[in-house]
Amino acid sequence: MRFFPRRTAASLTVLALLLTGSPAPLAARTDPVPAVAGSALAPQVRPWLYENSDVPIDAAWRFGTLSNGLRYAIRRNGVPPGQVSVRLRIDAGSLMERSDEQGYAHFMEHLTFRGSRHVPDGESKRIWQRLGVTFGSDSNAQTTPTGTSYALDLPQATQQTLGESLKILSGMMADPNIIDSAVNAERAVVLAERREGDGPQMRISDISRLHFFAGQPLADHAPIGTVATLNAATAAKMTAFHQRWYRPENAVIAIAGDIDPALAEQLIKEQFGGWSVPGKGAPLPDFGTPDPKFPATRVAVEPGVPLGMTLAWLRPWKPRADTILYNQDKLTDMLALQIISRRLEQAARSGGSFLQSSVEQQDVSRSVDGTFMTIIPTGDNWEKALADVRAIVEDAKTTPPSQIEIDREYAQMDTALAIQVENADTEAGAKQASDLISAVDIRETTVSPDAALSIFRSGKANMTPAKIVESTNRLFSAGVFRTLLVTGKAQPGLDAKLAAAVAAPVKAATNARLADKLVTMADLPKLGAPATVVSRTPIGLPGMESISFSNGVKLTLFANDAETEKVRINVRFGHGQQAFSPTKPVASWAGDYALVASGIGTLGQRELDDLTNGRRMGMDFATDEDAFELQAVTRPADYKDQLRLFATKLGAPGWDPAPIARVKTGATVAYDAMTRSPDAVLSRDLSWLLHDKDVRFRTPSLAEINALTPQAFRATWEPVLASGPIEVQIFGQVKADDAIAAVAATLGALPPRPDTPVPAANRAMRFPAHVETPVVLRHKGDKEQAAAVMAWPTSGGFALQKEARQLEILTQIFNDRLFDRLRSTEGAAYSPSVQNSWPFSYESGGYILVTSQVRPDRIGYFYDVVKSTAADLAKTPVSDDELQRAVAPMRQMLMRAGTGNAFWMNQMEGATHDARYVAAMQAMAQDMLTVTPAQLQALAARYLTPAKSWSAMVLPEGVAAK
Repeated sequence: MRFFPRRTAASLTVLALLLTGSPAPLAARTDPVPAVAGSALAPQVRPWLYENSDVPIDAAWRFGTLSNGLRYAIRRNGVPPGQVSVRLRIDAGSLMERSDEQGYAHFMEHLTFRGSRHVPDGESKRIWQRLGVTFGSDSNAQTTPTGTSYALDLPQATQQTLGESLKILSGMMADPNIIDSAVNAERAVVLAERREGDGPQMRISDISRLHFFAGQPLADHAPIGTVATLNAATAAKMTAFHQRWYRPENAVIAIAGDIDPALAEQLIKEQFGGWSVPGKGAPLPDFGTPDPKFPATRVAVEPGVPLGMTLAWLRPWKPRADTILYNQDKLTDMLALQIISRRLEQAARSGGSFLQSSVEQQDVSRSVDGTFMTIIPTGDNWEKALADVRAIVEDAKTTPPSQIEIDREYAQMDTALAIQVENADTEAGAKQASDLISAVDIRETTVSPDAALSIFRSGKANMTPAKIVESTNRLFSAGVFRTLLVTGKAQPGLDAKLAAAVAAPVKAATNARLADKLVTMADLPKLGAPATVVSRTPIGLPGMESISFSNGVKLTLFANDAETEKVRINVRFGHGQQAFSPTKPVASWAGDYALVASGIGTLGQRELDDLTNGRRMGMDFATDEDAFELQAVTRPADYKDQLRLFATKLGAPGWDPAPIARVKTGATVAYDAMTRSPDAVLSRDLSWLLHDKDVRFRTPSLAEINALTPQAFRATWEPVLASGPIEVQIFGQVKADDAIAAVAATLGALPPRPDTPVPAANRAMRFPAHVETPVVLRHKGDKEQAAAVMAWPTSGGFALQKEARQLEILTQIFNDRLFDRLRSTEGAAYSPSVQNSWPFSYESGGYILVTSQVRPDRIGYFYDVVKSTAADLAKTPVSDDELQRAVAPMRQMLMRAGTGNAFWMNQMEGATHDARYVAAMQAMAQDMLTVTPAQLQALAARYLTPAKSWSAMVLPEGVAAK
């Protein structure tokens, strides 16, 4: 069973290397359904998911197996209201492919969406759009080495719409339209996806698989396949693959949503009960075990990629009974690795030889049980970084941790599991359905949050110093050890140096351990006397209030039970982006990381980690258009201390120089990578260019990064923290009077803040002048990769807010048309995207933006399609069907978003200083959803004007613009 969500890995960790009307603000909560006597959940029978396991059965699930072998699990869940989430998993991934079939599992995923016996080619997307489904987010699929999963989130589901959707899915699985014309059309799409995904990371991924899993099928079976095998695919070959693997006995359906489980079960039987495939399916292939015959070290040279290392201790993956004891041992292993990771992070923060290092255990694609460690050196001396990291591990292997260290990590894990229990009744059905098929994929179970916490706590007695050392030694020992060094520069003798460094003896570090003295709230700087309440008035939605305090702080409070045991806090201060000049660069770019890491008073980041350990507290920083923001999701027991943390950050900030050195190193290490692909160049330059080279949107140069000093950073940010208005938002499960008193005693206890008016130049946002010929940017990557951009200026502010909202519908229709022409029909591009940017905090600077990766020789075609599509939108009204296929998903998105606090909190940002935000929030749904074809045509004619457009292309170096 999986105790925590799957980790989103950083770019150099092994997973990333391996796998590619205004709705009412009311919460709908999970409604567990008790087991029905005589059903698959009857006590005397353990359901199929729990065979060979003694973990508690999650009684909210209704399990069953059809006579054809298809397994299913269903549960009632009302989060969000009306939605039913369907996940259908086929046990067919890239590891099931023969050598001449590489990429077929993923290819089949694409083909199933094109059409089937129930749906004409390309029509399933349109059918689901009419039901309010957003393609790409509400309907999607994913192929991994071990399986293919299809996802559908059906809003406002009824028996009829769920039945129709399951009918479509059953046709997709049992009888997709595998004919040569469909294969040829989709081949172009898959090849475009492969081409656009190619680049440094994909090449490192390929090298990593080949090295770490040498001798196993996983080594050379990437889900995307090869150009040769994809070009060789035919309808006959795809049909053969489909008949071997797309079989009911290989399928699992999980449904979680706002529907009667008995009804959903009946619909599964009706739509999937007749699915049968003649003959026998193929047996699962042998995924092999780590093979010691292959080299232990490898150097990979990839220009532009930061210097980094991955070390792997590889053990055979074996199916295990998912028992309570097994899970308690896994948790002990996890705790042991967390102790090491915390020590590594502390060493990195202290300015050591490595910028970042972490370690984790992973069961990879049912092929390897591995311990993977990543290291990013601070400079070029990777040998020193490797030695220092290995010394920290050696210390953990030879000397037991202190009880305080164990207690620190135990508290962190306990809190994470307790939070899952606290928030269980607002856990989305989509997550529950996804978690279940993920458990099937890794051959484990799923349990309720209560059971997970109970299993964890009952194993605490095993988490002794001696047991932790035992776990550590097991995790860092294996029959197969491998190391990969990735560098951007080829160097003679590097392979031999790596082999020697790995073989060198290791001496345990003597300074790696964290101090045992723990930090408490009493160690924070003291605050002044609490403020008094000046005014308290209703605002916005029923139950929402605006409170003003005597020191000038303003609070938007929405005390409600929409999200159990959850309190969202956003402290908006100062003037954000508008605090900085559009022409004079300052060290604003370093704030996102270094401002929080610089600490509070004399407390650094490590002490603040101790302070928040075992509690739901944090501090995320962001720069908005008109305010800086400190954000956290906390809970009723912690939110008052969370407010104090924010208040002391503003009132007594720390200025630790170490984070400045670290952010400089990190930015320098990543700098060259921004030239290596079209997407990277656009990420670096596009926002700056679209804002007419406003320096606030510019990526700093390497010289600027290197020139940053702690003094310059402080000079930029110290006045920002000390001045400007403060707006506090608290949305969640609090008592209103208590929350008001807590703000008065924390942020209200700060002295009144000076506020200098924002210069007019800072409040302006510009769009670049029209260009007849696209601006040409260059990248140093693959010669087959390019990107193209076209944009048109719109406006900003509140005067035209209705048009701003209607442009969301127009751009959705624009996006849909480009998808059909550039991707589905032509395969010219895999990722066309149309966005609407309308800044309410500025009176101008908005735009409609079209971007896509595309082959260099297809850039002209891209512009022709974009221009002709824009012209047609201005010339001809959209059809009622096309309009509704854009409006219906938007309506459902608003309804679902409106059931939680995050949506309303976002809409109310700035409302205490500008009442127009309140009016805009109240009119949002009406403005957006009542648009007519004539209005959309008028908007297209007004804004999609060729004479005002701006365009750019990113070409490979040495390739001429055409």
